[in-house]
Amino acid sequence: MKIYVCVKHVPDTAANIKVMGENGFEESVKFVMNPYDEYAVEEAVRTVQQQGGEVVAVSMGKPNAVATVRSALAVGADRGILVKTDTQFMDSTTTALALKAVIEQDGSPDLIFTGKQSVDSEGMQTHYRLAAKMGLPVATDVVSFAMENGNAVVACEMGGGDREMIEMNMPCVIGVTKGLNEPRYPKLPDILKAKKKPLVEMNLSDLDIPTTSVTATLTSLTQVQERGAATMMTGSVQEMVEDLVNRLENDDKVL
Repeated sequence: MKIYVCVKHVPDTAANIKVMGENGFEESVKFVMNPYDEYAVEEAVRTVQQQGGEVVAVSMGKPNAVATVRSALAVGADRGILVKTDTQFMDSTTTALALKAVIEQDGSPDLIFTGKQSVDSEGMQTHYRLAAKMGLPVATDVVSFAMENGNAVVACEMGGGDREMIEMNMPCVIGVTKGLNEPRYPKLPDILKAKKKPLVEMNLSDLDIPTTSVTATLTSLTQVQERGAATMMTGSVQEMVEDLVNRLENDDKVL
């Protein structure tokens, strides 16, 4: 079985992001593997451990994204492929075309795992576009995965506590979310071994992907405004209600 898992190199969600210019940010902050992709890697590795085969981690991003591919190798992926670009925010159409080209160039997938979204751009489109370009079925927000009679059976979060069970022919694309599994932490020997595992790097321009007019461009970034500090009210219930109404009417001008 050959499983491809798509991972993205993103700023740590705990990092203090500083906007630079119109559409850039200070990139000296800590970068990590996209948190949702950690669940995708874990499920891919578990599946291969049970079924046999190999896991190939695929990423697209700036050259420093090699660190995220190595992270996937450290927790069990067998090989890695990095498509290098000169921008952090590549539109989902181009990303899907590039991932399709890389995967089909490398081999024939039985499964493709991705995170349901990336925490930097949060477009939530790439796995859908990848599946559409490859003519494969797709499911997202997956919190349960199993293989039955050669098909993939998944449970998808639908909101409000509801779940939808879907059975898909393989190969297929599966966008996973938190709750599917518990990602493992790499041990030092695994990190050292990951440095010796095969990792192919190529430029986006090396891929023969069709040009498309359906693209998106990031035009600007805006710093999130700091939230105001909370105010604690004291006194009786009556006094606090009167104080709240007064603040809403005179300070915030909403009444």
